[in-house]
Amino acid sequence: MKRARSLKIAGGLLLAILAVAWTLAPAAAAEETIKIGGIFSVTGPAAFLGDPEKKSMELFAEMVNAAGGINGKKVEVVIYDTEADPTKAVSFANKLINKDNVLAIIGPSTTPESMAVIPEVMKAKIPFISCAAGNKITNPVQPYVFKTAQSDIKAVETIYKAMQGKGVKKVAILCVDDGFGQSGREQLLAQAAGHGLEVVADESYGKKDPDMTAQLTKMRLAKPDAIVVWDTNPGPAIVAKNAQQLQLNIPLYMSHGVASPKFIELAGDACEGIMLPAGKITVAKLLPEGDHQKPVLMDYITRFNAKYGAGASSFGGYAWDAMNIITSALRGAGADKAALRDAIEKLTGHVGISGTFNFSPQDHNGLGADSFVMIKIEKGAWALAQ
Repeated sequence: MKRARSLKIAGGLLLAILAVAWTLAPAAAAEETIKIGGIFSVTGPAAFLGDPEKKSMELFAEMVNAAGGINGKKVEVVIYDTEADPTKAVSFANKLINKDNVLAIIGPSTTPESMAVIPEVMKAKIPFISCAAGNKITNPVQPYVFKTAQSDIKAVETIYKAMQGKGVKKVAILCVDDGFGQSGREQLLAQAAGHGLEVVADESYGKKDPDMTAQLTKMRLAKPDAIVVWDTNPGPAIVAKNAQQLQLNIPLYMSHGVASPKFIELAGDACEGIMLPAGKITVAKLLPEGDHQKPVLMDYITRFNAKYGAGASSFGGYAWDAMNIITSALRGAGADKAALRDAIEKLTGHVGISGTFNFSPQDHNGLGADSFVMIKIEKGAWALAQ
């Protein structure tokens, strides 16, 4: 009886020990990984942004883990699809912070989503690297907020300098009425006089508008030398088709928000001759061999296309850069949010897909004017603008 009782007690103790071990095992495993969150518009109207961003984030994690991880720990990515909805972006950001316990967050894909998420990441004091372009994301600077997309300020500067070289004096602007469009419009208006340009027409349209003929017709009456359209797809493709239908014959410039093969696909032959600023990845193969970014760009393009068949673009490059920045900072900072934030802010001379990053307490985008080149669509393909 005593022996049976002893066996029973021993068996109970063993089960209790195993139960504790099973309970602690997931936590122990979690501690062995570095969790980084991603929120992208993988599906929906901005899928051309979010899909390559998600793929790039996953691909970078695979590459890092194949090389042994960071400080001996594997990188684990937790990604949610926002469908370009700011409300969903906020919900998923909070899930990443409070449930998934990630060390940093990358994304979202669009400016409105990013602006909605900023109060949440600031409250949680978690490093956040947006993949959207709106200048207001990092201006004014907020301690935990960074971004990898080139700024509207530099994009407008690049366009206006190109216009100066072509003798343009009068410009018309057509912007989508969302956060990205408003940010671009502010810069288009603010920088015009400094480049010797007069804005003779200032029009807008809704994100879901199916036709912009009315706005283009009003613009033609103002007799501009060029028109700038500020939006991401599909709006710019609609504008290009409307301009072709109207036989407008006024040079069209687009924002860097359409620098992907999707724009050419959507606009068809109506995109011929359109010019825009873009990251060097769009014309990487055309860059001279001495360009300091070319090896980095070609490595990313080769890896991405080998994994997914095709589709490497500046948009996926935003997430690739964000992962590269975070993991580079982690090697010295370790898995501490505040230390990671400080290490990101001190990162300089970091050659990425979007350009060379030189962060500082005053600049959480860190990219200069050389992060852009002017490109032109010729025979359905990208070319360097002359």
